[in-house]
Amino acid sequence: MVDTQATLNDDMRACTALVSEGSANAIIGLSQMIGQEIKVTHLNARVVPVNETPDLVGGWEAVTLGIYLGVIGDATGHILLVYKPETAMALADLLMGEPPGTTKSLEEMEESALGEVGNIMGSFFLNALSDATGFSFQPSPPAVMLDMAGAILDVALSDIIQESDDALVVETGFSTDDRTIEGTLLVMPSPDLLRVLVEHIRNGN
Repeated sequence: MVDTQATLNDDMRACTALVSEGSANAIIGLSQMIGQEIKVTHLNARVVPVNETPDLVGGWEAVTLGIYLGVIGDATGHILLVYKPETAMALADLLMGEPPGTTKSLEEMEESALGEVGNIMGSFFLNALSDATGFSFQPSPPAVMLDMAGAILDVALSDIIQESDDALVVETGFSTDDRTIEGTLLVMPSPDLLRVLVEHIRNGN
């Protein structure tokens, strides 16, 4: 009898290189968007228990600015760009050409600018995945949310936990040279996206 959970865990590990490459490409997209070099401070792909995923962004009750994008196309998945609220405001200043400290709250215009960050990064991430595998992936429209980390992650976790106790998570930390803009890109493939990527790897494409 096949141990489906063990197989899924093996599949997750096999896909880390592909997903990590996509994450690095997403940082290139952000760098081009803001016209500044972005430093990748860390890139870490690992398998974690689903119920521990919010700990990666400060815990279930940590107030977080999240930019969520679903993966659509030949398979589905989840991309989440995470900032501390004060960092999101600093990024909004950078995007809108304002002096540091100008943005005091996130209104419609600021949220729109941050949503475009998610759109660019998600597109660059999925383009890398599509180029590597030949499958078609696109990002859903971005949703910008200021809420507790557990609430922001709820959609992704509800999807993944139906088939697995574990999730493949790629954490990518980044910052700019002249401002303290630190964020985390979380990529959480759903089980069906993992299967698509594993099919590519097993076929030796």
